[in-house]
This record gives sequence, structure tokens and C-alpha cells, in this order.
Amino acid sequence: MVSKWCTVYNFGSVFQVRSLAAESDRAYQGGPLERTFYREAHLASEEGGIVDMADIQLPNQYANRLDWFAVDLEGEHSAMDGRILEEHTEYVVYAIHRILDQYKESHDARESDGTATTGSLPKSVILIGHSMGGFVARAATIHPRLRKSAVETILTLSSPHQAPPLALQPSLGDYYNSINQEWQKGYEVQTTRTGRYVSGPKLSNVVVVSISGGYNDYQVRSKLESLDGIVPPTHGFVISSTSMKNVWLSMEHQTILWCNQLVVQVSHTLLSLVDSRTGQPFPETQKRLAIFTKMLHSEIPQSFNWKRQPQSSWSTHVPAKDVKDTAVPEVHTLSDCPSSFHWNDDILERDLYIQTTTVTILAMDGRRRWLDIKNLGANGKSHFIFVTNLAPCSGVRVHLWPQKGKSSDLPAGRRVLEVTSKMVQIPAGPAPRQVEPGSQTEQAPPSAVLHLAPEEMNGFRFLTISVAPRPTISGRPPPATSMAVGQFFNPDEGKIEFSPVSMLLSIHSHKDIFLKEDHPLAFNLSFAVSLGLLPVSFSLKTAGCGIKDSGILDEAGDTGNAKLCKLRCFPPVALAWDPTSGLHVFPNLYSETLLVDSSPALWTSTGTEKTTVILLLDPHCAYKASIAVSITTAASRFCLLYFSQIIGFCVAVIFFALMRQAHARPIPSILKAVESNLRIPFPFLPFVLVPIMFSMFFSFLSSQPFPPFSSFTIVSIICYLLANGIVILLILVSHLGFYVAAYLHVFIKTRWQLWEGNFGFLFLQWFMNLSSRFLSLKVVRVLRANPLFVPVSVAIILSTFVHPALGLFILLLSHALCCHSSLCNNARKKESDYRTEGNSLSQQFKPKPGSPSKENSSSYIQTQEDTFHLRHGLLVLHLLATLMFVPSLVSWLQRIGMHQSFPRFLDSFLCICLILHGIYSSESLLNSELPFPRIMGKEVRLNSIYLFAGFYSYLSGMALAPYKALYAMGAVGIISFALNIAQAWTGTTRFGRRRHWHKH
Repeated sequence: MVSKWCTVYNFGSVFQVRSLAAESDRAYQGGPLERTFYREAHLASEEGGIVDMADIQLPNQYANRLDWFAVDLEGEHSAMDGRILEEHTEYVVYAIHRILDQYKESHDARESDGTATTGSLPKSVILIGHSMGGFVARAATIHPRLRKSAVETILTLSSPHQAPPLALQPSLGDYYNSINQEWQKGYEVQTTRTGRYVSGPKLSNVVVVSISGGYNDYQVRSKLESLDGIVPPTHGFVISSTSMKNVWLSMEHQTILWCNQLVVQVSHTLLSLVDSRTGQPFPETQKRLAIFTKMLHSEIPQSFNWKRQPQSSWSTHVPAKDVKDTAVPEVHTLSDCPSSFHWNDDILERDLYIQTTTVTILAMDGRRRWLDIKNLGANGKSHFIFVTNLAPCSGVRVHLWPQKGKSSDLPAGRRVLEVTSKMVQIPAGPAPRQVEPGSQTEQAPPSAVLHLAPEEMNGFRFLTISVAPRPTISGRPPPATSMAVGQFFNPDEGKIEFSPVSMLLSIHSHKDIFLKEDHPLAFNLSFAVSLGLLPVSFSLKTAGCGIKDSGILDEAGDTGNAKLCKLRCFPPVALAWDPTSGLHVFPNLYSETLLVDSSPALWTSTGTEKTTVILLLDPHCAYKASIAVSITTAASRFCLLYFSQIIGFCVAVIFFALMRQAHARPIPSILKAVESNLRIPFPFLPFVLVPIMFSMFFSFLSSQPFPPFSSFTIVSIICYLLANGIVILLILVSHLGFYVAAYLHVFIKTRWQLWEGNFGFLFLQWFMNLSSRFLSLKVVRVLRANPLFVPVSVAIILSTFVHPALGLFILLLSHALCCHSSLCNNARKKESDYRTEGNSLSQQFKPKPGSPSKENSSSYIQTQEDTFHLRHGLLVLHLLATLMFVPSLVSWLQRIGMHQSFPRFLDSFLCICLILHGIYSSESLLNSELPFPRIMGKEVRLNSIYLFAGFYSYLSGMALAPYKALYAMGAVGIISFALNIAQAWTGTTRFGRRRHWHKH
């Protein structure tokens, strides 16, 4: 049976259809199956609709070849809206059922024609999801209408599982939480309330594998792609593309779809999941998980420590294959080379006996090197490391010998152990250029590394390195220069630690390290601060290679000697381990920015997230290493990693400023309120440290591990300062806009008065008279008497039936008009007072008894200023809330003309609460005699409510859930509305007197 991988990528109404053949690694080129899909997709695209994969009628001979269903819902219209994700989930469930039904319909059709084949029909499909498609695949798996066991394997590419990349919409965050909670329950045993066993876990047969793109994926970070707390390790894992076998590359969010290395490896993995005997995926969960692990994981450990290497998977006391006869072994061991590689003793020329701790191989000479483990591994140099570009088994083989001699002369219980297969492949840098056939200008980069710990060599006396002779190739250029370097070394000699202070100081002055010749082949660089937070610019310069007696060359060096050193020394390689994103390999490391995709110092971080870098350097050469923290890369990575946290802090900053406005009289400007909250030590430190203490307390109550306190606190303070800067910039821009608009308004109105008597003025006056007749209508007069009725009604209707962001736009317009009116009234009043004062001085007379006094004028001006400052603060708060709904609005606009549905109730309800907050909060703040509630004998005013809302928004930002700040805004809106209802019920005025509702 020929299996195809049919991938359908959805970008709005445009589909890309591909098929990968099982017979080869090349893409399937335009077969009948592909043409069928392409024709249907093309027709649907021309009509402007969405192709329904389930409605595509396939020929009978291809109906049973749909083994994988790939879901890609990445598109700007689906990533930020919870309602759209729910609709996609419904569609995926329908498509799965239609695909499974297609198998049965095809089988029935062949059975009626008498061409039916034996075998069971497929009962499940494998889902492959990219970006939000991976989350939709998980949502479809637990959908109540999905058939039982219809999905048992899920593979996701750059899919956020923990939370959305930008959790700004409440319904989206709520949908994520509900799906993840269902998955957590799905792996638990089902019991009754009394604890009686009902059934096993619902998702016990489901395996999930998440592949992340690494540090080049700027849309979804590796932290969000983790399956921790969602899928147990027994049923899935997450792996970065930088540590995938045969891939080793970090890739951008869209590149992960077409990267050839990853596509080929994933294709082989999916095909390996199918049992060749039944043509169906393996039903055993652990079998499928083992295949994923074998096909995707590289043999390099995901964490590295010289002194804590895992025990060898083979025993040193188990007899291994004989070195002389490897053609037809009776018993295979894990470390043996395949039988196709047949080596005999007569292939090797005379043996070499190495007397130094370092062994170098520069050519395929067909010789065997003997190394005495006891002598060369003395003085603490008990570890052995070997790097080479020779192919394991075919080019080089490594054995452990109990004693010297021929393998045939050894006793039966003391055989030779081959450890060649323990050699792990690493990505090699670009091959060195050849000026002419057979010549080489640079040493070849290593492509494999072998590390043997003391316990793995225990019981053996000698270690041999056997090199095959150079192959004779006629009519082709000779192969590139061969290289291999091995060394017995002490891990403590190559250990270099970088403290946080030294890393920060390297921002101003580079830290140089000189490595003389005969240094350890492997250096263990330990960075106290994760390279995901402080990326390091690392450069290496060859300073010498034993050519001159003067030792290390100066920085300029000799060009000829540098070329000779490159010919003798292999290019350096760095392997970085990160607890979040796994392994990163940097080949040909001469000048590179060492970077990992880690997100340290978060509330969900566990323990100290350090980064370990293993640097492989040729011991024959001397190097000058320069290390410095890249401030530009660190700044960009910081904003990328903690953008959600900064958004939540921005809302908290505005709440703290509104608290200041609600407490002080006269009401200060929102800018002065923000500046007052930045005063050190008070109130800055309480605003920053109190939520951090609360987060630690919550972690203690939930029995969760504490994040690293120092880095957690420092990062939180930096994010809070950045949030203050963003809010201040937003205030200044809006402030400038309002003052410019007010100045232009007053200027035009002044010019209007100078135009009196002109023809143009008479025409405009006629137009104004016509407008006044319209304004005199009864309906218009009623609306003018209730100016809030129209904007509130329109905003609520739009938020409920169209989109919440449209209702918030109406609220922002109301705030802007109120601010503009207050500034204009204030400017006109000041100008009028100035003219009145000038006239009274020029005419030297006293104001009449009925004229307005200076006290009344000052009170009016102060009232207008208070109104402007208050509405300006509310405008900035609700502007942030509107911006949080803008991605969802863009999604809604892109789907105009398609199937539309009402907004989620949660979004609409919160927006209505925000509208109530914007309309009634000003009355609550300006009226100091409102009936505030009392708790434990103390009156709770709006300033205290704003303080609690600010702390809640701060905690929401630290939890990377800024959408929860909208809950605080909604709660404040409900409280403001309730206070105004209580005021109307009790009839209390701002002067404390009861209102009379009858006319005198």
C-alpha cells in the first residue's frame, strides 16, 4: 500500500496542496490525487469561498490513501479570536468524520464491484497542525461530537499550547484555559464523587508531539509550545528543530512548513508510524511514542554535565562482536556497527602506539591507533573525547580492549567492546573550498563527536581508533581532507564560569580569554544568566598553532601563519544547552551571537535557568576569545519575551494613576499622577514589590516551585519601568493632540467673529439658522437633554451584536469630545476673563454687582480642568482596552462576506462594563458625597478600588495573561454604575442634599 501525506494549508481562501510520496524523499509531483485536490481548491479559490476537504470526491483507487490530515489555521484572521477558533474546531471534527466515511464508502463501492480487498478500515487519522492549527487539533480531539478514538496521534509545528502568543482577548484566553483543563482531566482516571472507579483516562491512547522553531520564531516562543501540565511525559514531548536529528536549524514561523530537512524527517517519521503488516498506525501508545523519540531526537543529550553522564546503555561485561569477523554475527549489541561494514585486520596497516594524551589524524591512512587508558588517563584526565569528520563505521571505528593483542587470542570472557555507534552526529559547517583537486585551504569541520566517561571505560586497558584507507574513486575529485582529534582530558581544566556581574560588565568592555596551545579539547562555559535573556557576542581568533616559538601571536598576526593554522586546526564548534528550548549547535564558530530561545524570570519559571555551552577547540592551536553581551539583541529579545507582561503592567500603571486622581483634590493631570507614582522609595517600591510578594505567596499556596527571586524581581521592575514609559509616551501624544485641536478650534472661532458682515459670513449664518430649526425639533431636544443616551445605546448595540471593539470606539469618541469641549471652554473662559480685566483697567470702573466674580471664574476654570484630566485618564485606559481588541477586530473584518456569528458573551459583557465605567466613573469621582460601602467600619472609595484593580492587572501581567486586566476594568465599571444607581435611589447630590423630584 502506497501512503501519501496530503497537506492542506489554509490561508483564508487560498489553499496549497502537497503530497509527499512514501517511496522517496522527493515531493510527489502532480499525481491524480494531487490534481484532484488542486482542481477543487483552485475552483473554490476563484469563487472566493473555502474548499471543503470532506466534499472532495476522490477516485476509489486513492480513497484509502488519505492517512494524515494536516491542519494549518495560521492566518491573521484566526490567531487572535476565540470564536473563529471554535468554528475551525467544528470544521476539523466534520472533516475527520467525512474522511473516515470516505474510507467506508470507497470500500463499499469496491465491494459492489467485486474488487474489495481484505483488511480492516481505518478508524483514526493523524492530525498535523501548524501554529494555531495545532491547538485546534487538540481542541478537536476532545470535542464532544468527535467519534471515539478518531484521533490518537497529533503532531504540531510551532503551535502555542500553553497560551496564545498575545493573550489579549478574554474569550480567547478563556477558550485556551478550558481546552487545557479538559486535556489535564483527560489523562486522569475517571471516578465518581465517592471515589469509585468508572473508566480509564479518556486520552490514554493519544500521543502529542510538539516541534518548536527555536529562537528564529518571533511569533511563538518555545515556552508557549511546551506540553508541561497538559500532556504527561508518557504520552508526548516537545522538541526544538535545533536539536532534531538531521535538521539542527532554527527556523522562522512560516519556514517550518517548507524547510526541506524538517519536511523529510517528519515525513519519514509519519511513515514509520504505520505498521507494514496492517497498513494502519500502531495502536500501542508507547510504540508510537518510541518511534517519535527515535526518529526526531538526536543522540546528543538534552542536558550536559561531564560529571553526571547517564550510565551506558550497554554493559562492559557483555561480550561484543569480534573486531576481526563482523560479517555474520550471532548476537548483536547496541554499540556494534551494521554487518554491511566488514573490516578485517589485514585492511589495517601496522599499528601506531600513541604516547601523548592528544591523538591527531589528518588522513585516511588505514592504520589503527592504540591508546593506553591507564597511563594517558592518569592525573585526573579520565575522560576521553573524540571529534572527527570521518563517517562512523565506514570511515572510523573505536574499540575498547581489555588487553593488547589480537582479538582471536583473547579469552572468551574478555572480548572487545565496540563503541563506534555511541558517536553522535553534529551538524557540520560548510565544507572547505578546494583550489585544485586534492588541495585544501582549510581543515574540514567535525561532523561527529564521541565522549567516554571513566565508568564507561572501566575494566578496559586500551582504546583503539581504526581508520579506513582512503577510497579510490576514478573520474571524481578526491574527497575533502580528513580529520580526527581525540584527547584524554580533565573536565575541571576546561571549566569557565561567567557570573551575572561579569556578563553585565562585558556590555561596556569585552572580556578576553587567551587559550594557549595544548589546552583541553572541550571547554565547559557556564553562563549564570540565560543566553535567552542576555545573548552573548562570541568571537574566536586563531593566535597560534605551534608554527612560531614565540607562543601566542599578537592580535594582528601573520596572514600566512593564519592560513597555515586554518589548514591544521579544525573549525570550532559550540553546543549550547537550555532547559527550555533544548540543544543549539553553532558550527564554524569564529564570530557568532550565542542565543537560545529561553524565557527566564517568569512566574512559571522553575529554578535557575542557566545556559551551558560546550566549546570544542583544536588543542593544537592557541585562540583569543572575546565575549560581550549584545545589548541590541538583548533589548529586542527582552521586548519579544515579555511583551505580554508589559501590556498587563501598562494597565496597572493607569489604574495606579487613576487612584491618584481619585484621591487628590483638585484632580491632577494623568501625567502628573503617573510621575507621582514613580517617586522612590514611596510609592514606587510598594507598587512593584507587593504584587511580587503576592505571587510568591500564591506559588506557596498552590505548591508550585518558586521562580528565581532575584531575576524575577529585576525583570519585573524593568517591565514596570517600560510600561510607565509607554504610558507616558501615550499620554504626551494624546495630550499634544488635544491641545492642538483646542487651539485650532478657538483660533477658528475667533476668526469667525472677525468675518461678521462679510458675504461668506451671511451665508454661514443662514446655514446656522437652518440648522437651529432642526435642533428645535422635539426629538432632537430630548436627545440634547440626555447627551449620553445616544452614544451609550449605540456602543452597547455594537458591542453585543457586531464586535466589542466598535462599541469601545464609540466610548473613545465620547471621551475625546468631552476632553476637547473642556479644553475649549477653559480657553474661552480664560480669554474672556483676560479681556474683561483689560477693559476694566482701560475704562477704570468697578464691575457691576451682578457680574461674575473672580472666585466664580476660577471655580469654573478648575471644574473644566478637573473634567479634562479625569476624562483624559479614562481615555488612556480605555484606549489600551480597545487596542487589546484590535487583533480580534482585524480577524472579524477579514471574514466580512463569510459566515458571521455574534461575539462571545464574555467579550460583549466586559465591553459593556467598560462603557459603563467610562460614562459613570466621572460622576463617581467628581461627586465626593456618593454613598460608598463600608467594610469593617472603613469606607471603601474608588481610589481603593483602583488600587486593587492595579494590583490585579499587575499579577495578570506576570502570569502572561493581560486579558485578565479587562476583568478588573469590568469590575470597576459595575461598581461605578452601582454607585450612581445608589445615588439616584437615595437622591443624594454632590452637596449632600436630597434631590426633589417634583416641580415648584
